[in-house]
Amino acid sequence: MAQQQRRRRPISREEALARQQRQEELSQREQESRELAKGPIDLPFLVLVLLLTGIGLIMLLSASFPSAYYESGNPMAYFYRQAIFAVMGVAAMLLIGKINYQRFRALAKPLLFLSIILLVLVLIPHNPIALSANNATRWLGIRGTSLRFQPSEIAKVAVVIYFSDSISKKKDKMRTFRYGIAPFAIILVVLAVLVGLEPHLSGAILIMGAGAALMLVGGIHWGWVGAALSAALGMVYVVLFVIGYNTSRITYWLNPWEDAQGKGYQLAQSLLTIGSGGLLGVGLGKSRQKFLYLPEEHNDFIFAIVCEELGLIGAAIIMLLFAALILRGYWIALHARDRFGSLLVVGITTLIGLQTFLNIGVVTGLLPTTGISLPFFSYGGTALSIQLAEMGIVLSVSRQMKPTKAG
Repeated sequence: MAQQQRRRRPISREEALARQQRQEELSQREQESRELAKGPIDLPFLVLVLLLTGIGLIMLLSASFPSAYYESGNPMAYFYRQAIFAVMGVAAMLLIGKINYQRFRALAKPLLFLSIILLVLVLIPHNPIALSANNATRWLGIRGTSLRFQPSEIAKVAVVIYFSDSISKKKDKMRTFRYGIAPFAIILVVLAVLVGLEPHLSGAILIMGAGAALMLVGGIHWGWVGAALSAALGMVYVVLFVIGYNTSRITYWLNPWEDAQGKGYQLAQSLLTIGSGGLLGVGLGKSRQKFLYLPEEHNDFIFAIVCEELGLIGAAIIMLLFAALILRGYWIALHARDRFGSLLVVGITTLIGLQTFLNIGVVTGLLPTTGISLPFFSYGGTALSIQLAEMGIVLSVSRQMKPTKAG
């Protein structure tokens, strides 16, 4: 049979000119984008990140050497590993800071799907690569080695990038339930349930918090925010006071001295650690509570050691550095060149701010005890590297900030 050749409609001169004009406009936009991406990074933000990372390493060395010596015979073991990941993280931050952040759009869906797959792997019974500690299975890695990571850390980044990409394209549709609420709520519920089943309540709160912040900034109606908060508070009440899940944790949070040698031990020791620091602290490296009295002294409760060694003044300075970093992040978001960049920075900054608040709240007894680390300070190489990589995304956006008007 003879092959039939399809005849193409001849292109008119006007159509050809229009196509050529569109190609030239696209080429011009790409060139402008490349030129903008060569701008200077935000120096104040970079300095704050490096300062917090450096102070965090010093405090980790001070807080961890008794436990490291007791567990491995090498008092520097935790510090060396954290320092290696810090160097890798800073290198990743500087590299990512040079990338045009528009390229991160391509990672939105793959990263979200990957995070869901990894979170499901964690929950598979008898999975040889799923690792447990303290009655929780939150890690994937190789048993008998230090190679492990928390898929929830990847899920946090995935939510920020995916939500930022999707919300930046919807604009006015964000005020509708079909486009602005339903698809994002489904994703948040799926991720929060998977993380909550580990169980990792604080991780679920961070994911929900960052997603809600992006939806709010993206333009959803305030009424939906109020409804979501009311539903969340209702669920918390039912879980804690009707079903009775983990009521002992609430009881000993309100009064840890009721069982100071048992279930209230960790919080009681944390409060003793903070109180013994006084105004000026006992001195860097001179903590007494880190000698196996305070549990998780180099991890979730490292801020208590900060208070003991540096005192109220030193702890306040560190909190001010965190506050400055968070405010600077939101300032960069306000001056971002486009909606996608602004949402990226809002999401990442909200993650850091919420995690810092929750950790300090837990350590000081303001909030019930739950496993959540202090950014840049707590032991955990993978978490530190990912946090620094997130800072690189903020620096990438800062390269293309709108010029500010001179005073």
